[in-house]
Amino acid sequence: MQVAVHVQWDLDKPIQTTLASSGRLAEQFTAAKQISALTWNEWFGQWFICLQPEISPIHSYELSLLLTDNTHIQALNAAYRHQDRPTDVLAFAALDQQFLPTTLWSEVPVELGDIIISVETAALEAQEHHHTLAQELAWLATHGLLHLLGWDHPNPEQLNLMLHQQQKLLEQIGRSSRQLL
Repeated sequence: MQVAVHVQWDLDKPIQTTLASSGRLAEQFTAAKQISALTWNEWFGQWFICLQPEISPIHSYELSLLLTDNTHIQALNAAYRHQDRPTDVLAFAALDQQFLPTTLWSEVPVELGDIIISVETAALEAQEHHHTLAQELAWLATHGLLHLLGWDHPNPEQLNLMLHQQQKLLEQIGRSSRQLL
């Protein structure tokens, strides 16, 4: 199983929040940047081993991960989901789950899509759940990944299945599970 995660940090611009005035948000962004691209790739690699998706005949995948702030994720949420508010994670799947594999997939990695996480919201949720920012970022990344692979949660039963799968994925990388809602 090969997975390439293209990690980008969009965390260098001035932050316009009450947390920024205390310096707490800047500390959280610094902490988020300490999770290296190599670590993210290792985590996603472990998650793919656990999930064993069968989309690519050569078991090779690519996706992008963007760590950003509330202003950026709110703009994306408004533009694509018509919800003009920040959110913790967005996932933009590149594949239609009904799309049939092509012969090209036998030669190149399958591009799954993009995961965008607001570090600003993740930091607040980490405080709320009494765990580290790294734990929350991993939790949100698993949620986005499952969406890229076709998982959804239109009802409480599906949400529960997805949350349990996220816990299983976190265990794969040696992270303790987040409390279920």
